[in-house]
Amino acid sequence: MAEKKTKEIDEGTRRSTRRKRQVRARTIPIKKMTREQERLGRLLYPETDHNRPTTRAQCENAERPCPFVSCKYHLYLDVNPNTGSIKENFPDIEVWEMSESCALDIAQRGGITLEEVGEIMNLTRERIRQLEMTGLVKLRENDETSGTELHAFYREVD
Repeated sequence: MAEKKTKEIDEGTRRSTRRKRQVRARTIPIKKMTREQERLGRLLYPETDHNRPTTRAQCENAERPCPFVSCKYHLYLDVNPNTGSIKENFPDIEVWEMSESCALDIAQRGGITLEEVGEIMNLTRERIRQLEMTGLVKLRENDETSGTELHAFYREVD
């Protein structure tokens, strides 16, 4: 009996790497969309000419959550530039229900933990760590080819 309680306590204090949200991101492949689906999409969401911000200074004090989901920094959608497929990061909620919608707002806040990033992006802590390592490798490769001096930065991160 004592072993069971100890095990429960250990499991309760252990950090969870599972995602907080139950609904996974959903990808919509453009190649598999029918013409009828495209037509319905254009009818439901007609193209309108909005006064969209073009610089960070213009959108910094704009309303939040940001209504411009087509912005590359918006967290609601990701568009693959190679295939054109659309990934809905939060298929179970609407844009206006998001607590954080802009990656630039989060970056401006400063350093946050992998768990917080994972919760914001609907990914696991481990996947965020993998993406971070991939980005650092790309920075190192770019540093070697362009001749910039980022060696001190790498020592701090490693």
